Parts: sequence; structure tokens; C-alpha cells
Amino acid sequence: LTVLNAGRRYLKVEDLSGKVFVTSGLGGMSGAQAKAAVIAGCVGIIAEVDEAALLKRYKQGWLMEISNNLDHCIARLRDARKNKIALSLGYHGNVVDLWERLVYELDATGELLVDLGSDQTSCHNPFSGGYYPVQLSFEEAKQLLSTSPGKFRTLVQESLRRQVTAINRLADKGMFFWDYGNAFLLEAQRAGADVEKRGANKTEFRYPSYVQHIMG
Repeated sequence: LTVLNAGRRYLKVEDLSGKVFVTSGLGGMSGAQAKAAVIAGCVGIIAEVDEAALLKRYKQGWLMEISNNLDHCIARLRDARKNKIALSLGYHGNVVDLWERLVYELDATGELLVDLGSDQTSCHNPFSGGYYPVQLSFEEAKQLLSTSPGKFRTLVQESLRRQVTAINRLADKGMFFWDYGNAFLLEAQRAGADVEKRGANKTEFRYPSYVQHIMG
């Protein structure tokens, strides 16, 4: 319902075939995002740093395909988008790399390859394993978390700023991004990312909450 209503509200379409939804997180309830994309008929690319979580969703049938290669992900995205094939593709990697690759494709080809975007990392708990920084591998980040939590926190906040910079660039070209109530925008704001709504008070964000804007 969230994905369908996002299409209705932001893209003004009932049919999401050929549309692309990019998000992250395949643990807990966020595993449903891949299934939702296929039910809605769109192309869903979901990033996950934890291979165990990714493989679990794949074996359960929530994901149609998995890949750890961004070149392959972009090629599959383009093909499914062109041919209007419903697809759920799990990217084993950091979502920041995925967002930045989409910006690269925009700059290189002029193509905006994503229509809808969100995030379901556990940003209510970003400094204790709910969000992993793009600068390190998953294993390296877990090690740093245990040995130097202060450094881990710094890298998380830097990663959040990079993620928002990429999202903002794509949103300026027409992608519609929403917050899933996972504190992503709040933690991004605390990290100094550009997420505040222009001309509004400090508690308002430039991107909407799915509760108020999509489900409400």
C-alpha cells in the first residue's frame, strides 16, 4: 500500500510498471519492501550490507535476484525498467554506494533511473549497528564498532551526509523520496545533512513521512 500510494500521490499513476523504487534494509519488517515492489509491479532495488539477512530473504522468496555488483544491478534495472518487468533485486552492499552510482548515471547519461526512494535502515539505533557507514566493509564496521565506537559514530554521520547529498541530487531531478518513520531524516539532520525544509521551522523536513503523506 505504501508503494502503490506513493505512486498515486507523487507520480500520479495507478500503474507502476516500468517505475523504479530504491531503498535499503532487508531485516525485520523492511524485508517486505522487496515483495511490495513486485506486488506493485515496479522494479525494486533493495540494498543490504548483511549478507546473512540478504540470503535469508532470497531463500524465503522475498527477493527474486541478488547481486553484489553495481554494474550488474544497473544493467538489470535498465532492462526491467525498459521492458516493464516487475523485479525485486537485492544488492549486497551499502545503499550509499547505490545512491551515488545513480547520481553518476544521471551525470553521465542524463537519465534519472529512479522514481521512488526511501530508507529502512534502523536509524533509531544508528550507532549500535542499526546503520553501517559506507566507508568500511560490513565486517570492518562491526570491528570498529566494538573497538572505537566514537570513530564509528563519526563515520556513520559522514555516511549519512553522503547519502542525503545523493538523494537530494536525484530528488531535484524528479525522484520522490519519503521517510519510513525510522529516524533516518532525524539522524541525518543531527549529522548536519541538508534535510531541513526551506522556509520552515527546524522540526520540518524537506521529505515527507509515509504516515502523514502516504498512508494518511
